[in-house]
This record gives sequence, C-alpha cells and structure tokens, in this order.
Amino acid sequence: MAWLDTPCTAFEGGQCIASGALNDVAPRAKAAVDLAASSTAPLPVLVFSDASSETIELDWRGTPEVFSNRLVQLAAALDAVAVPDTSASDDWADTASTDAEVPRGPGRPKLGVVAREVTLLPRHWEWLAGQPGGASVALRKLVEVARRDSVQKDRVRRCSAAGYKFMATMAGHEPAFEEASRALFAGDRAGFEARIAGWPIDVQTHLKKILADAFQA
Repeated sequence: MAWLDTPCTAFEGGQCIASGALNDVAPRAKAAVDLAASSTAPLPVLVFSDASSETIELDWRGTPEVFSNRLVQLAAALDAVAVPDTSASDDWADTASTDAEVPRGPGRPKLGVVAREVTLLPRHWEWLAGQPGGASVALRKLVEVARRDSVQKDRVRRCSAAGYKFMATMAGHEPAFEEASRALFAGDRAGFEARIAGWPIDVQTHLKKILADAFQA
C-alpha cells in the first residue's frame, strides 16, 4: 500500500521518536500517545511527511490492534481512490490523432509528441521559423534547456518550503525563529545554523536532513 510506505518522522514535543515508513512509524507514535495519556502534562505527538513536512493526521483512538486495522483500512481506501497516471495513454491518444491527420514521411520516427496550441507574438514566430528544424524543433530545444536550468532551483525551492513548514510547526515559538527563516530563504547556511543552535537537538537534526539541498548554489 503506497500510503503506508510514505517516508515520515514522528515527534513527541521536541524529541524524535521514530523515522521511516509510515507503516513502521505510526505504531510507535501510537504507543507514545497512549503512554502520554497517563501524564499530567502530555506532549503533542506529530507525524510529518519527510518530503513536504505536512502533518499526517491519524486517529489515535482505540487499542493498538484497532488502530492498526484502521490504518490498513484507510490505506486501502486511499489507494482505491488514487487517480491513476494516464499521461502515457493520453499522450498516445493525442499522438495517434496527430499522426492520423499528418502523414508521416518515409522513416519518420514516432516521437510521442503531443499537438497543443501555442500563442506567440509575430516576432516570436518569425524567429522560430528561421531556426533549424522549424518552430517545433526549436521550441522543444528551448523547453529542454529551461527544464535543465530549473531542476536545481526547483529542488531548492521545494526543500526550503518543506523546511519552513516544519520550522513553523515545531519551532515557531523558539528564539531567533524569524532570523532563522530569513537566513533560510537567503540561502545563508552558516547564519541559519547559528540561529537554530539553541533549538532542541532533534529538531535541528531533522531540519538539517530535510534542508540538505536547500543551500545549494
């Protein structure tokens, strides 16, 4: 069940109590919740997705067996309603339609391209028309270059967003939170680590883990 394989980390207050697949982390978090129920000042138990730092909401009620059964049922339900990836079949359908309308020359490969409308200014069309291979080839090359150039920026942006979400939930009350946030989005690793140095050790460790790519140039 894909949902139960979600990489995640559970915290009780500022202490990390489990990390791994949800299927393994959830029972350990449940045990912590049950143990905290007898405490006069229980600490909150939260489970975070490692990829996004979204909290995974779980129903802690019942015995461990009831909890585990409910978890399996929820995973099955989520897998059942998951939207299948139909991009390949859609591309094939679009390509087939395009190929049916546009005769292929001898030896022309079936590239799996998809016909879509593109709106450009006249000067753009004029420039594209003068490129080797014509407008379609030039556009594909431009898109590939843009994709390669943006891969690192996209990774940094996703990591920074996940790190900030975790910080806001777990350390919004900690000293120098605002300064640490500014250092994060400025790409200042040294400044960031200096400002979180007084935070709980497990919070610092998890932040450094999920922000591994956030300070890449």
